[in-house]
Amino acid sequence: MFTKVIEPRVSETDGAGHINNTTLPVWLESGRDEIFKLFTPDLSFDNWRCVILKMEVEYVRQIYYGYPVEVKTWVSDVGNSSFKLYEEIHQNNELCAIGKAVYVNFDFSAQQSQPISKEIRIELEKHKITH
Repeated sequence: MFTKVIEPRVSETDGAGHINNTTLPVWLESGRDEIFKLFTPDLSFDNWRCVILKMEVEYVRQIYYGYPVEVKTWVSDVGNSSFKLYEEIHQNNELCAIGKAVYVNFDFSAQQSQPISKEIRIELEKHKITH
């Protein structure tokens, strides 16, 4: 599992007094940084290889400004050229949101997906969800 702590910002708070629902996909993506580094160690967009195919968010509880959130990211499946993620956002030790995403290892110069290397596959498997 990968974890990342995020401090909610005032600007992410909406008129209802909680963090706006459009913010959570951005936080979930931020939790994927270490995965992006597996595919593109220097994070250079000239060599970028992760393309998102699908993402969903289930909103479980409201999230508030003034309290940190923890984004937890697991790998749920690794295919030939794609992989799936299972993600959670917690605040005050309570589950607030569940995310799922599908990415493909993509070669922009060839404009096609590429198999995930054995080395990256091994690293992804280390973060596989067990429940």
